This record gives sequence, C-alpha cells and structure tokens, in this order.
Amino acid sequence: MRKRLPAEWEPQDGVLLAWPHQETDWRDDLAAVQAVFVNIVRAISRFERVLIVAPEIEPVRARLHADSVDLQRVRLYPMATNDTWARDFGPITIFENGTPVVLDFGFNAWGLKFAADLDNQITGKLTRLGGFGRCPVRIPGLILEGGSIESDGAGTLLTTSTCLQSPNRNPHLDRGGIERALADLLGVSRVLWLDNGYLAGDDTDSHIDTLARLCPNDTIVYVRCDNPADEHYEALCAMEAELRGFRTASGVPYRLIPLPWPRPCFDADGQRLPATYANFLVINGAVLMPTYHDPQDAAALEILAGVFPDREIIAIDCRPLIVQHGSLHCVTMQIPQGVLP
Repeated sequence: MRKRLPAEWEPQDGVLLAWPHQETDWRDDLAAVQAVFVNIVRAISRFERVLIVAPEIEPVRARLHADSVDLQRVRLYPMATNDTWARDFGPITIFENGTPVVLDFGFNAWGLKFAADLDNQITGKLTRLGGFGRCPVRIPGLILEGGSIESDGAGTLLTTSTCLQSPNRNPHLDRGGIERALADLLGVSRVLWLDNGYLAGDDTDSHIDTLARLCPNDTIVYVRCDNPADEHYEALCAMEAELRGFRTASGVPYRLIPLPWPRPCFDADGQRLPATYANFLVINGAVLMPTYHDPQDAAALEILAGVFPDREIIAIDCRPLIVQHGSLHCVTMQIPQGVLP
C-alpha cells in the first residue's frame, strides 16, 4: 500500500479553526483576536470551506454574518475547546493509494506545557458529528503536531530535532524510531532534520512552520536574522548553513529563499514574541501571510508572491495572535481534497 503525506499547496476541501472564547487564554484580548479570526475566515471562504469549532456556535455565526462573511462556506460545530491552535490538535490527512485517510494523532500541548484534554478530543468529536463524512479516521497512538512537520508531497519531510525528540512527546522513540514511525504512518521516505534555529517566546520547541517551509519547485523559504546583535543571530545562521547542506531527492541543492526579519515584538511584560513571516497558510488559489505592523511586511509579501506566482497573496494582521505565542499557520489546519462530505 502506498501512503503519501500531501503538500500544503495541493488541492483542499477546507480549513479547520477553533474560535477564541472567554475560557481561552485570549480572554484579555478577545475583541482583537476575534477580529483577526474574522479576517482569516473571510479570506479562506473566498476560495474554500471553513470548519469552525466553538463551545457556542450561534454567537460565532452572528459575528461572521455581521462582518459579511459568506456563511454558505462555513460549517460550525459545537464543542468545548482549551485553545485555538488547530494546526497542532487538528487532523493530519494522508493518502493511501490515492484515497484520503484522516489521522488523529495525540496532542499534549507541546510536551505537557498546558491543558489539552479538550483539544485532544476535537478530531474524534468532528468524526462522530460527521465532519469527515465517510473518510476513514484512525488513531495512530503517537504524539505529533501539524506545525512540527513540512511535506513536499513526494516523500520528503522537514522537521526539527528539538521538537520531535522532545522527551515529553514520544520518549520511547529515538531519532531512528521516529523516522520509522513517520515512514510507516505517513509514507515518508526521508526526513530532513534541522538541529538549529528557534524563536524567543515560542512554546512549541521550535516548530518547523515558524522557521522554514517547503514550497513548490524544490524551494525552501526560511527566516534569516541579519542583525548580529540579535539573540537569534547565531542559531539562525547555523540553521541557514544546515539548509544549504540539504539536497533534494534527486541530489541537487534546494532553492533557498530567505524571508525578512521583523523588528522585535514584545508583550506588556517585556517578553519577546515569536513574530515570523514563515507562518503563512497556503490554500486553493491564495496564500495568507501574517503581517506585524512592520516595515518588512511589504518585502515579505513580495517574496511570497514570487514563490507562489499562481496564487493571490493576502496579508492578515497577526500582531494580536503573537501575544499568545503563535501566528496564522498555527491557528489553521488545511483539509485536503476528498475528505469533507
């Protein structure tokens, strides 16, 4: 049986989000972050469906209607949630001999850092509510977050050792064991490991989607710090050197495209926040890119337009999102074509 983990830029049925509410960590910034979610839903719904889970769906429906979102492309599912990071507790879809299969990996809030009892049940609850129609859903029995892996759709997976080898995720597996599990569950034929690179304020142990992204035509876009006085400079230079050493499946170097480095962002307590342009979302016909009220926003948009010339590049102001240490890609999970009924 041939298994394959699709690339994000392949055709999609929709995108999953978990609506921010009063019982999440967003309670002090609820108005600002809900406005960001409205913008995300509006942009995605122009191109494909949006699935939203929330403890109370009628206030969400009313809010989206008031903001002129096309509700014909929105599906709302009532369920309790801990937080909003759908990338990491949402379903990961593979194809088996061309047929989609939803995998419900375990989610323990990035190595037992926070409560995750409700979010860990979301894929299962969506299954029972008919959210995935007749698509098979399996529970692999492994902790794995969507933000920790990048796929080119052809057997190559890009990840970070800091995350996947975290002792609070799958302590029974060493690097070789993890690679064998990824091969068995996802059909991965090779894994590219980054041992360097991080963002201050990141709770995920260096998710790959904050640092480097696989893109079409053997391209990797990545964050580059060009300020030697910045705390990230040495680690990101070391990461860049690792990327230069990577080869495609055919043995040639990747086309490497650096993303700009935004100015440092801080919260009210002076803690640095993980602003990154790498946390973009690819959907049918468009790329949603996070912006941060920064002079480099325009340059990042131009770079992504060159990487995805056949898609509209849509800026989403994500300054409110990074207050809770994530960004646009972190709050979304794409559902590949053939899954949704």
